[in-house]
Amino acid sequence: MPGPQRNRYTTKEKADFKALGKLLKYCKSYVVAILVALFFAMVAAITSIIGPNKINDLMNVIESGIQSIDGISMPDFLKICYFLISIYILGAIVNYCQQFIMADVTQKTSKRLRSDINKKINQLPLSYFDTTTRGDILSRITNDVDTISQTLSSTIANLVNAITLFIGVIIMMFVVNWELALVTIASSIIGFILVFFILTFSQKYFNKRQKNLGDMNGHIEEIYSNHHVVKSYNGESKAIEQFDVINKELYRNNYKSQFLSGLMQPIMNFSGNLSYASIFIVGVFLILNGNSNVGFGTIISFTIYARLFSQPLSTFAQSLTSIQQASAASRRVFEMLEAPNLEDESMKNKKLEEVKGDVEFKNVQFGYHKDNLIIKNFSIELKRGQKVAIVGPTGAGKTTIVNLLMRFYEVTSGDILIDGVSIQEMKREEVHNLFDMILQDTWLFHGSVRENLVYNKENVTNETLDMVCKAVGLHHFIQTLPNGYDTILDDSINISEGQKQQLTIARAMIKDAPLLILDEATSSVDTRTEIVIQNAMDQLTVGRTSFVIAHRLSTIKNADIILVMNKGDIIEQGTHEQLLAKKGFYAELYNSQFEIVS
Repeated sequence: MPGPQRNRYTTKEKADFKALGKLLKYCKSYVVAILVALFFAMVAAITSIIGPNKINDLMNVIESGIQSIDGISMPDFLKICYFLISIYILGAIVNYCQQFIMADVTQKTSKRLRSDINKKINQLPLSYFDTTTRGDILSRITNDVDTISQTLSSTIANLVNAITLFIGVIIMMFVVNWELALVTIASSIIGFILVFFILTFSQKYFNKRQKNLGDMNGHIEEIYSNHHVVKSYNGESKAIEQFDVINKELYRNNYKSQFLSGLMQPIMNFSGNLSYASIFIVGVFLILNGNSNVGFGTIISFTIYARLFSQPLSTFAQSLTSIQQASAASRRVFEMLEAPNLEDESMKNKKLEEVKGDVEFKNVQFGYHKDNLIIKNFSIELKRGQKVAIVGPTGAGKTTIVNLLMRFYEVTSGDILIDGVSIQEMKREEVHNLFDMILQDTWLFHGSVRENLVYNKENVTNETLDMVCKAVGLHHFIQTLPNGYDTILDDSINISEGQKQQLTIARAMIKDAPLLILDEATSSVDTRTEIVIQNAMDQLTVGRTSFVIAHRLSTIKNADIILVMNKGDIIEQGTHEQLLAKKGFYAELYNSQFEIVS
């Protein structure tokens, strides 16, 4: 079927804070839980900040005891030890609570995102799926949602913890000794500046990587779902070449993003080690110069403060890397969630209680692009019970006519009426209920034979199943299955393409709708099976207005009217005999298929 070309994904090079804002807004129903988790993260940070100061006091008690005749004051020593143990236990408890709450929020958000995407898929027009690969859609549901999940589970709380720790440590360091505080900050800030530079440069590679993952999924899904076609045409080499191109591009962007983000930790480690060395050098210098406010306890506490100061800087680097990934993933997810929906039809209530089956196309025009019409001023009136065949070369607009009839696409201008009622006045679901539809491409899902046959229809008896399956020549095959109608259709069941087609035809017969569409329905069956199915189709079409799209013209000889299409227009119409007698376009098509070789 003709359709619009797939669009390339436009890459942005900066973190998309607008997408992150949408993500935070999306989580607003969990705002209380998130605030509680953030409070716990702050408490955990505060317990870490208090610790070094108390260790300084502990070292002063030990140093005073060593220098004193009475020795170490055990009450003071134990008091500080008990206090340290208590705050560290409290820190561990609140940190666990914070992680538990955020894990709960993360899983609920991920579940909701996937549910909303699944719901959105049913609200999107068919044109969206013509412009987006299935693999890319799968990547948004799996890879991108997982990336968002990982960011929510760890980054937000860790970032708040790091900010609290960062501010608290700076305050405590200046309270203890301003000189050592400046040394610690100066040596650490070098790493922070380098990390910030790396982050601004690496975002474009994270965006490209998310796009490459979607391309990779799309390619794999496309190739391996049609692997037999690739094998039959010896297309493995070309498929591998295409895979290698995508894989190399993914490798390059993945390598660059990981290489740049991988520089952050070594830089921060260097910054931390520089801080330790600077603190000892300056601290000893101050002691030797008689600074009474600085002792060995002060130096030890500042080494801990230096680690605590560099820790939030490292967390900032890791969190910003995660936020970069999440911004790219969020943008892709919300692009899909915010894509235009099908028109809201809640106000439409028109229904056909008793369907006769008269169908009229009135001056219908349609194009996948507004400036390129495929169907041009198409008009015809069809009466109840007529079997209408639509024939023509590939690209003539045959399947497009059916898509418009089913409202998979909306007409550009003109109208389509069923029993005098415009299909635009009815909900899409009402239009779909009017039709049985049997397509060239078969679709069976993982489930029992029964579930596949009665799809979305209730109270179907075994007698009805037997009758339909006998009509399409499936009954004997089903009887040979291990559990009959309750046999699960999976890879262990050897089922041919022809049998799959028979199952889809049986499914349509069970639905028993008043109008019927057959799109090359017997294309996947052998001649003997085709005869059986064709007889069943003849029974099925009795009393129903039927639209048959066929390439094999032998299957539509008994049609009441044959519409010959070319380039979106009806160029001939009539019965099989009438069209042959005209010796026009239809006769050429027919004779080209049945040319007798002397």
